[in-house]
Amino acid sequence: MKFVSTRGKAPAVSASQAIMQGLAPDGGLYVPESFPSLGNLAIHEISSYPELAFEVLAPFFEDDLLKEDLAEICMDAFNFPVPLVTLKDQDAVLELFHGPTAAFKDFGARFLAACMERMLAKEQRKLTILVATSGDTGGAVAAAFANRKGIEVKVLYPKGRVSARQQQQLTCWGANIQAYEVDGSFDDCQKMVKDAFMDQTVSRQWGLSSANSINLGRLLPQSVYYVFASHLYTQAFGKRPIFIIPSGNVGNSCAAFWALTMGSPIERIVLSVNENKTIPEFLTSGIYQTRPSVQTLANAMDVGAPSNMERLFNLYPDVDTLKSMLTAYSVDDRTIQATIKEVYGELGYILCPHTATAERVRRDHFAGQPTIVVSTAHPAKFEQVVEPLIGTAVEVPQNLATLLDKPSSFKAIGTDYKDLFN
Repeated sequence: MKFVSTRGKAPAVSASQAIMQGLAPDGGLYVPESFPSLGNLAIHEISSYPELAFEVLAPFFEDDLLKEDLAEICMDAFNFPVPLVTLKDQDAVLELFHGPTAAFKDFGARFLAACMERMLAKEQRKLTILVATSGDTGGAVAAAFANRKGIEVKVLYPKGRVSARQQQQLTCWGANIQAYEVDGSFDDCQKMVKDAFMDQTVSRQWGLSSANSINLGRLLPQSVYYVFASHLYTQAFGKRPIFIIPSGNVGNSCAAFWALTMGSPIERIVLSVNENKTIPEFLTSGIYQTRPSVQTLANAMDVGAPSNMERLFNLYPDVDTLKSMLTAYSVDDRTIQATIKEVYGELGYILCPHTATAERVRRDHFAGQPTIVVSTAHPAKFEQVVEPLIGTAVEVPQNLATLLDKPSSFKAIGTDYKDLFN
């Protein structure tokens, strides 16, 4: 299995090479040359989530340096529950917040860290990870890479645009993790990372790689939970589910499309976004135009220039085909608040602001249909938003409570990427 750049001007590489490089040399994102079929996967005979992950991901690592390590990597990375919860009738929620930092990013970050640590040991070298975060990515990457041998991590987050608990998760590590508070937006942070990669002198000197969703090592493992949940749902209800996914940088959504391409029993993939309407406006106009991000309550989705759209354009190069495959709806802050309150009042179930966008889309556009809302973060990470709406405290899970008690530190910088290396 080889991986190629979305921009078509870089050599094909193996999975481990793509993972270690992060961004392709031509500035593109790595995608598989082709997708394996899940047709021969005896999923009902698989006894655990790590075992399923190994079976789904093994074809991508055929003839790769990490092939013999893959089973151990999956056991290392996916050591927490992945529950599919039924709220009522055919309405299910895939809870992806039971990992160390209470967000779905733990799946990709932990897999990536386990891969990179093993590759660096084989190659006897060191690496510097640059990661921009709109909220949850940085915490997951920091937790996953903390104390990993041969790896230094620089986390960039936008000043005043992450929750207090998110910031604590970004800044509480020390040792090989350095946090940077950027006086700008998430898009500024993301541009700084890309600019650093394109500076060949800096990239070589520091041995740069990425842990954002632009990295193949983040995306591949995220496709596994769509394989998992779609089969569980089909087995339980006898119907192929519609996935409704809170979307920012579109990595999580792209992983769902990859699972669909491999043959998972998925009826349709729907994106819910906040007031950053780049994708809904593209679907309306047919013209893809990025824009500055808008600050919202669902802050991890505050992305005006979603990087992984490049992978979706690669998967569906014909615009009309992509528009036929992609559905997206925007949900504003007032509606997010109303939805959190409404769902708690009806069902006693607590949503984070991001998951609330997906639940609103389900209620407004897919009521009565077989659906899975993807819950991307634990509501305790957004207690300042959630608790006044539901009138009670949100219980803090133990994994999150442990991080909140640690001391924190960060460095305040502007939007010049060179400040990361002073």
